[in-house]
Amino acid sequence: MIAYLGIPSPYTELAEQLLLKDSDWVAPQLWRSELRNVLALYLRQSLMTFDEAIRIQSAMEELLQDKEYDISSLDILSVVNSSTASAYDCEFIALAKNFNTRLVTMDKKLANAFPETAVLLTDAIDR
Repeated sequence: MIAYLGIPSPYTELAEQLLLKDSDWVAPQLWRSELRNVLALYLRQSLMTFDEAIRIQSAMEELLQDKEYDISSLDILSVVNSSTASAYDCEFIALAKNFNTRLVTMDKKLANAFPETAVLLTDAIDR
């Protein structure tokens, strides 16, 4: 959601609607590296300038200031142990579980693997 919010895409408007509907977003520290990976792809494919990438990263860091959390390895590995999802995805699931909230995603496989925790963006907006 963070990448969709910061980088213009077909899902940006939905991400903006989600933020208006619920502005209390939280994320694991890992989100920064995840966004940097997306920005790196855009930079290498000349889809944005370096200055745009810096602006997007800074804006998202400001949005999530004081809303970033470390997740215990035990919590993450417990999710890993009961799924086939990557440890990266399990970090986001573990955080959502710790906060007793939903992870909003566009990853259908993740939403299907964790229906009690993950919800697709389109479904989150409809609720």
